[in-house]
Amino acid sequence: MAELKTMGFGKTMERKLKSVGINSAEELREIGSRRAVSRLKERYPGTCVVILYYLEAAIQGVDIKELDGGCRAGLKEYFKQL
Repeated sequence: MAELKTMGFGKTMERKLKSVGINSAEELREIGSRRAVSRLKERYPGTCVVILYYLEAAIQGVDIKELDGGCRAGLKEYFKQL
């Protein structure tokens, strides 16, 4: 199993993801960015939409700047509902 750090996350984000039961890159891909940010927001209420963008970008294997506008809009709409 690939470690989360291989996806470019720092120690703090790694720790937070592990605290909500996401221990590897494979688990993050399986769970998806939306469910992952939902778990994070529940445990860490200060979680912002940018974290959702970073999670999605990591899953897609792209830089956050490469997420297309439609993808961002959908993620933002989802985040507003949390």
